[in-house]
Amino acid sequence: MKSGFIAIVGRPNVGKSTLLNRLVGQKLAIVSPKPQTTRNGILAVAHRDGAQFVFYDTPGIHKPANELDRHMLQTVVQTLKRADLALLIVDVGDPMSAGDRRALDIVKKTRVPIVVGINKIDTRSKSQILPIIAGYSEQHELAAIVPFSALTGENVDRLEGVLREHLPEGEALFPEETVTELPERFFVAEIVREKILRLTQEEVPHQSAVSIELWEEGEALTRIEASILVSRPSQKGILIGKNGDMLKKIGTSARKDIEQFLGTHVYLGLHVKVESDWRDNRRVLGELGL
Repeated sequence: MKSGFIAIVGRPNVGKSTLLNRLVGQKLAIVSPKPQTTRNGILAVAHRDGAQFVFYDTPGIHKPANELDRHMLQTVVQTLKRADLALLIVDVGDPMSAGDRRALDIVKKTRVPIVVGINKIDTRSKSQILPIIAGYSEQHELAAIVPFSALTGENVDRLEGVLREHLPEGEALFPEETVTELPERFFVAEIVREKILRLTQEEVPHQSAVSIELWEEGEALTRIEASILVSRPSQKGILIGKNGDMLKKIGTSARKDIEQFLGTHVYLGLHVKVESDWRDNRRVLGELGL
């Protein structure tokens, strides 16, 4: 039996969450084309014959500009310290970027074995991928380099095999029915935030957060009230939209996914609040679980 903790790290928007969802076989991490989508570390367990993979999806590594960013970077560092193996994801379309080098430097300091996963190979030819593999081979003594596509699933089975090979021997760390230890409230808040990321095209996504204020479970309906936090009144206007249209779109789209996730009918009430500079306010970040 092999089992261990694997930290999935990399700069923003390289496909870490998409890979996590594919590896565990269900959607746990929200996904959007916008960078810095992931803010919290997400623990997810994949059970296989003779192996148990405990993945940590981490926020994208970038230079911190506020208290929230510093928390996200600290989450990455602390996760790597607990890991048995680091899976560094890089984008085949932007090889060896400054962000990738920064991420590699952070991982190297923790001294855990490193597997580099080169993602999005469905967008490049084999002749374009080989020099990237050679380039990473020269950077550090790596456990392995595996090209793959999290979107299509190409070569993900090989990546999983490499990860299994480098996991330590040991008994299962979690019961077979465990997929994650995070509460349902966390995932509901993340579903709402995902809809904000996908439906708004302004600066709101990176300056918004979601807090669950009320959760009442009935026999036929779960009532949920959530607050969307923004930094400025202008952002509140964008989120609400003309005649409340944008907030209705966010709520309708989120409610459908929440009902599927919880397996019950849901009433979802959304309210928008303005909290200036909340990303630098430790009290607010603490209330948000950040």
